[in-house]
Amino acid sequence: ADKKKFETIDYTDESYKSELARIRERFIPLVKICKAHGTAMRIGTNHGSLSDRILSRYGDTPLGMVESAMEFLRICREFDYHDIILSMKASNTQVMVQAYRLLVATMMENGMNYPLHLGVTEAGEGEDGRIKSAVGIGTLLEDGLGDTVRVSLTEDPEFEIPVAQALVERYVKRSSQKIIKDYETYPIDAFQFNKRKTNAVQNIGGENVPRVIADLSTKETITAANLFAFGNNYLTQSDKWNLTDQACDFLFIGNKQLDFEIPGTLGVIQNADTWNKLKDRHFPLFSVAAYSNATIRSSELNFIQVEIESLTEDFISLLGKDKTVVLILQSENENALAELRRAIALLIESELNIPVIIKRDYELDENGFQLYSATDLGGLLIDGLGDGCWITDSNVPNKVLNSTAFGILQAARARTSKTEYISCPSCGRTLFDLQETTAKIRNRTNHLKGVKIGIMGCIVNGPGEMADADYGYVGTGKGKITLYKGQEVVRRNIPSEGALEALELLIKEHGDWVERTTVEA
Repeated sequence: ADKKKFETIDYTDESYKSELARIRERFIPLVKICKAHGTAMRIGTNHGSLSDRILSRYGDTPLGMVESAMEFLRICREFDYHDIILSMKASNTQVMVQAYRLLVATMMENGMNYPLHLGVTEAGEGEDGRIKSAVGIGTLLEDGLGDTVRVSLTEDPEFEIPVAQALVERYVKRSSQKIIKDYETYPIDAFQFNKRKTNAVQNIGGENVPRVIADLSTKETITAANLFAFGNNYLTQSDKWNLTDQACDFLFIGNKQLDFEIPGTLGVIQNADTWNKLKDRHFPLFSVAAYSNATIRSSELNFIQVEIESLTEDFISLLGKDKTVVLILQSENENALAELRRAIALLIESELNIPVIIKRDYELDENGFQLYSATDLGGLLIDGLGDGCWITDSNVPNKVLNSTAFGILQAARARTSKTEYISCPSCGRTLFDLQETTAKIRNRTNHLKGVKIGIMGCIVNGPGEMADADYGYVGTGKGKITLYKGQEVVRRNIPSEGALEALELLIKEHGDWVERTTVEA
């Protein structure tokens, strides 16, 4: 009923109404048939498939997505047809979460209460696809929103269901035994991204990207080799550190000491009572009581481990006098995300601009860890809350802990550390082996930090679904590939045998290609 030709049209109010009238006439027969047969309908709005009409008036925004759905919903209600479920899918998790929230708010204003189908479209494969799905879907489930779930992975379809089940099953036994204080007014904008304003303390807070803390405090002894899992690689032959794009920013060592030189970009956190005051880039971690009674503190950076109960009026007043403090905020509440959000809101209400690192400790398998941590931390980061993350799980290898932390930051659009792939799931329309092709493209381009590449199996899902991509690789026929720069076709119907090389050339032509390098510190 609605058209998309990627054209910008300057509508007057009259011409816009005329378009709505045309859509209404095209849509009414379907509504009548569904009502007569008791057939349910999903009205699905996709960030990448908004019509030219909606884009021309509202832009590529959550508001445009919601208004697109509401236009069709109003026609359904006009004919007293209500067997409807709504979806607001996007590959951009911020857009997706904001659109669903705005849809619910709009329905409430209009006395509507239709169920929601949740999904992050074109989430990708492997760890990235699972983390991105959890950041988007999990955040909304934590909000109490969602009635059906679709996880969209570039993998065999049977691998999608267990991820969806794991996300949903978390709430089967969720209790509310620990009460979280109500808000008098909610100080966080749920409908558009605004990063919480904080003071910069060293490289934390302010305009800095969120930081990652690695934890080696349980190791018997800590060697330089232990840092490899956290992106800091020591090269024996050159006696230098080689840092990856996912090198952690701080290392917590508890009561231990280091007997080797650390990378120049790394900070070390020690428990306050064993803190080595004489070593450069070593900083103390205090409990609330220890900080309150401390006679010696760092003149540069002091970490304090807190929970919501610690944030009393007296303690907040004490914190306001110290510009060297970063809070390590944690929660044992089963509703941890809600409690952590409430604690940060308390700081906002108190006009306390202290940076906050979110700490979560898990005892899960690798899959559960990735999904739960992505939900808990991603749900805060999407709202601009949190200046870093510290996640632990004794059952999960350190390398996975580190890649998950950086993956969450990237999925929430908080910190970019790698290439992003927007790739669709396998389906009957796919014109090439999606998994094999995605793996080849990833192998060739995974060093292009910050570049977003859309990989679409067919033209149906191509230009629209990859709205967020910088470059697109789209199947347009048997053995034929069309390449995009943004939404614009730049090369049509390339034989698939040379399409990967053509994509690489296209990226080079637009100045986004870099050769693989290492960073030494």
